[in-house]
Amino acid sequence: MTTGRVNPAQTLEHQGITGLGTVYYNLLEPAIIQEALKRDEGTLGKGGAFLVTTGQFTGRSPKDKHVVRSASTEDTIWWENNAPMTEAAFDQLYADMIDHMKGRNYFVQDMYAGADPAQRLDVRLVTELAWHNLFIRHMFRRPERAELDGYIPEFTVINCPSFKADPAKHGCRSETVIAMNFDRKLILIGNTEYAGENKKSVFSLLNYLLPEKGIMPMHCSANHVDGNPVDAAVFFGLSGTGKTTLSADPDRTLLGDDEHGWSDRGTFNFEGGCYAKTISLSAEAEPEIFATTDMFGTVIENMVFDPETFELDFEDSSLTANMRCAYPLHYIPNASENGLGGHPKNIVMLTCDAFGVLPPIARLTPAQAMYHFLSGFTSKVAGTERGVTEPEPTFSTCFGAPFMPRRPEVYGNLLRDKISAHGATCWLVNTGWTGGAYGIGSRMPIKATRALLTAALNGTLGEGTFRKDPNFGFEVPVALAGIDDQLLDPRQTWADPAAYDAQAAKLVEMFANNFAQYTAHIDEDVKAVAIG
Repeated sequence: MTTGRVNPAQTLEHQGITGLGTVYYNLLEPAIIQEALKRDEGTLGKGGAFLVTTGQFTGRSPKDKHVVRSASTEDTIWWENNAPMTEAAFDQLYADMIDHMKGRNYFVQDMYAGADPAQRLDVRLVTELAWHNLFIRHMFRRPERAELDGYIPEFTVINCPSFKADPAKHGCRSETVIAMNFDRKLILIGNTEYAGENKKSVFSLLNYLLPEKGIMPMHCSANHVDGNPVDAAVFFGLSGTGKTTLSADPDRTLLGDDEHGWSDRGTFNFEGGCYAKTISLSAEAEPEIFATTDMFGTVIENMVFDPETFELDFEDSSLTANMRCAYPLHYIPNASENGLGGHPKNIVMLTCDAFGVLPPIARLTPAQAMYHFLSGFTSKVAGTERGVTEPEPTFSTCFGAPFMPRRPEVYGNLLRDKISAHGATCWLVNTGWTGGAYGIGSRMPIKATRALLTAALNGTLGEGTFRKDPNFGFEVPVALAGIDDQLLDPRQTWADPAAYDAQAAKLVEMFANNFAQYTAHIDEDVKAVAIG
């Protein structure tokens, strides 16, 4: 039995998936929430927000992601970073998952990945959980209802949390699996209820497909000056570094908070919504995001709430520090209607430095920008991945290694070419620690970060005086009105300058050791940055 709106020639049965129970196609938010409540999948909260928990998995499972190794992928996949799966193992996994699904009810959303009509990908997402369907409607671009009559999916994602993989049989690491088959245009997700796997699987897919078109896929947020889409900025960074927070600027138009492309036309959002961390979220510091937490249909994931008043507890991390809310872009008052911007005038690389060494902001040359992009230094923050309970220094190339199917140099060269062609100014921004390492120092004041970013984006910071950092060679501003000069020189914020010097030397050595893997594939000027 089927219900909802769908191209009659493109049902799951036409894709060879038969024997299911009721299949709900492209339901709207009220109907999805009704079905989720019937199934006791969550709780209706204040304002109609939908409150859910995800059980065992409260973050991504990157070690359980596999790519099918075939003739077409053998020489294009970065196998050191992507676990292979044989074609036979995937075929068996697919057959067993479909057999498991028989007789059960499923929810389908036919969506667009990509705001630029010329570059978008038509992705069908099939979910066992109704609330995952709600999440997907927020996170991807929605076709008009009339467009669904002729919709033809190019790729299909099947998410079945109740299915457990068999490592011996399916060639995977554990009972949890995310398996990508680019030849069969299928992605299979099993044994995890964490909704973020849906969006990141499609991001990984775009990261594979778009470079062949000369389009740079970016793990970044983006915005532009109100009324002037040409004056755009992008913010690279891993989860927890501030992409969502810093791009939600009331004085700029938000393109999106996580995933974008950079084509010959300009920047475009891959998604249709935001997936924001809510730990310590406040109406004072982040009013636009905070306001979404009691709006109709917002998915509230893994947050503790009062069972009588349904008030959310933004400080209780007993379920996970990775508590989140997912909402459509139009819930942010200054969000772009079309998700399109110009070529970035400013590129910001966000890092959460748990060592307390890096300054709050630094200006990068193009060679330094490629060095820091390929390095992708940051700290994994609590809850984003399973097992991470406090910040851990890490190097995640391109600020998104878990989502990069191709070698890092592919993305690095694309970015460098576009920076060169369009003259973007590049900045490194530390949203991590100052005055000492994690456990001793304190988090960088968000008001200072916002003020420095505003000055960088409007051009006033670039007009000031800069000093050369003795450790990394980039330029650091020496003053900005309203900012304590001491904050701009991290060595001065430490009680023991000698301890800072030792910590800085340690971090420089970590950078050098990590970057050694790229020296055979980069130009001499970038190599010179690495050597110092």
